[in-house]
Amino acid sequence: VVFLFVLAMGVRADQPVCASLVQLAGVKDSASQFNMYINGQFRPSTSERMQPVYAPFNGSKVYEVPACTQAEIDEAFESAKTAQKAWSRTPLWKRAELLKKAAAKMREHANEIAEVMMNEVAKPRKAALQEVLRTADIFEYTAEEGVRIAGSLLTSDSFPGEKRNKLALVSRVPLGVLVAIPPYNYPLNLAGSKVAPALMAGNALVMKPPSQGAVTGLVGVAAVFHLAGAPAGLLSVVTGKGAEIGDYITQHQHADIISFTGGSTGIRVARGAGMVPLQMELGGKDPAVVLPDADMELAAANIVKGAFSFSGQRCTGVKIVVVVEPEGKESTLDRLLPLILKHTRALKAGHPAEEGGEITA
Repeated sequence: VVFLFVLAMGVRADQPVCASLVQLAGVKDSASQFNMYINGQFRPSTSERMQPVYAPFNGSKVYEVPACTQAEIDEAFESAKTAQKAWSRTPLWKRAELLKKAAAKMREHANEIAEVMMNEVAKPRKAALQEVLRTADIFEYTAEEGVRIAGSLLTSDSFPGEKRNKLALVSRVPLGVLVAIPPYNYPLNLAGSKVAPALMAGNALVMKPPSQGAVTGLVGVAAVFHLAGAPAGLLSVVTGKGAEIGDYITQHQHADIISFTGGSTGIRVARGAGMVPLQMELGGKDPAVVLPDADMELAAANIVKGAFSFSGQRCTGVKIVVVVEPEGKESTLDRLLPLILKHTRALKAGHPAEEGGEITA
């Protein structure tokens, strides 16, 4: 029964059956080389060029991913456009079913995905595992809420001078093909928060994972949805340097909406997008404000945690501390600064696989 079920999901005969996502997405007989995922298939690029991925904690080469060609990106968009037409007619409960199956596969292979993430972005093992499980939660939450997508009904007398003799039905419809570009610091969680809502709303996706985090995208998103039975073409994951293929993807004629998380590159994306709808998160300055009557020990502990969690590689990390000084009383800064220094000196640097490591890159 298991064998027949896997065949129905489209896993090729030469691929291992759910034994390992790395084996499914990887190049045969290699533990470090990976394939791109286009139109329901893991395969190498015709460019025959590989993009290395280096571990931030020691500089060693841990993985290689294909450098996709423009023709392969065209194929990803064409297959997404075709798949989206059928997916938009798929009942909400069946879309939710796919997300729940993907969440189950993600939980089943959580440790394997976390290991890849740890190697790629130096996220501590425990935090990487938490990210995987939190992404599975997002899939399940989206599936539950997505079946309650509602429109609205307006009566004509809501407009000045009109009688109540007409009804206006407002319905939500999919946009088409979404370009998803998640960041390196949360390569799975911020990919999942783009992928799950887009699929639930009836869209297809072409995802370009970050160069530092590409294998997490292939293993944690492409392989997971492949095993969950996603229709061919509904989700493709293309890899390569953003400087080489980024503009071609974001300015593609079949891109109907762009969801981008990153930094100043977002300005370039926005300028080239034309009239295509954008959903962007480009970071922030994130100040912590300390008032004179604050608990200084608690404030210092949370400032250091907010600044240095995941080695400081967080768009929501504390970057500025604003201290409010009282009139005629002991300086807030004089009380706060020694405590910040104490907590900072107590941070543990080490390998991301080590228990309790806080500064890992």
